[in-house]
Amino acid sequence: MAQAYKTETGGGGQESDRRVPRLQRLLDSVRSDRRIWRRGIILAVCAVLLALVMVLHSQIPNAVGNFGSLNETFLPWLGVFIPPLLGLALLRRSATALIAVLVPAIVWLNLFSSLIFDKTGSGGDLTVATHNVNADNANPSGTARAVAASGADVVALEELTETAVPVYEKALAATYKYHSVQGTVGLWSKYPLSGVKAVDIKLGWTRAMRATVTAPGGQLAVYVAHLPSVRVKIEAGFTARQRDKSADALGAAISHEKLPKAALLGDLNGTMNDRSLNAVTAQMRSTQGAAGSGFGFSWPASFPMARIDQILVKGVEPVTSWTLPETGSDHLPIAARVKLADTAS
Repeated sequence: MAQAYKTETGGGGQESDRRVPRLQRLLDSVRSDRRIWRRGIILAVCAVLLALVMVLHSQIPNAVGNFGSLNETFLPWLGVFIPPLLGLALLRRSATALIAVLVPAIVWLNLFSSLIFDKTGSGGDLTVATHNVNADNANPSGTARAVAASGADVVALEELTETAVPVYEKALAATYKYHSVQGTVGLWSKYPLSGVKAVDIKLGWTRAMRATVTAPGGQLAVYVAHLPSVRVKIEAGFTARQRDKSADALGAAISHEKLPKAALLGDLNGTMNDRSLNAVTAQMRSTQGAAGSGFGFSWPASFPMARIDQILVKGVEPVTSWTLPETGSDHLPIAARVKLADTAS
């Protein structure tokens, strides 16, 4: 009996040894690895630098190649470097690198986590849309019909050419009773327009306009703008001087608006993170940021990487914001529904 008891006890001990949790064995191996804190120093430095580029993006100077604005245009994409850094830290079995990778991950989430979640709502009384239709669009009538099919009450179009304007006018006439074209931008509306005028954004030709839309919910000052394009050149960096000058002029015009409710629809050739657009973005808010789902990238249409087309509002409550399907343009159209009417308290 005693021998049998001993045999069972020994067998049970062997079974217990086999059941030692894998995590415990991993922790034991980590404790025995004295180099775990010394490995991966370069990875850790890279992770910290990545975090600094994100958290101090507004401090990066524009003096050389406008690098600060270039970084801010594609700022959300810096997050793609975090998973590779994490993978390399695990491969190197470096505790130092693993902890360091947490820093850019936390910074990225702090900057952009609000854009990940769905903030779209319901209701509202006015739908607006904007689209850079592309001067080289081979199917302007199809593009016009696609935008009209969105159900928007007010549509802004940018990059209109003289020959394409009649095509857009004809294609949109059945849906929109009122419209005005100023230079290369135009506004189509189901509701009356008044106070229509060109807005000088210091270009020498017209690429911005302003009109009052009298909708059932009240009057809304609508600005349509197409700011100058920017270029990334090896010898000059991010060339955006004219865009920045025009943004300042547009911001000044909006700041003098007398109506309390206003919206800006257009291609700003810059994102909400770009400090060079502060003259505009400091006084208006993005419908995508307030009531969208995801980043709402609009350019380029084939593989959207940045939201340079914007719907910005002030004195108006955004309800929902979204990106429309691809048309014949190199930009995606975007739309938003807002609450224009004042709600009784």
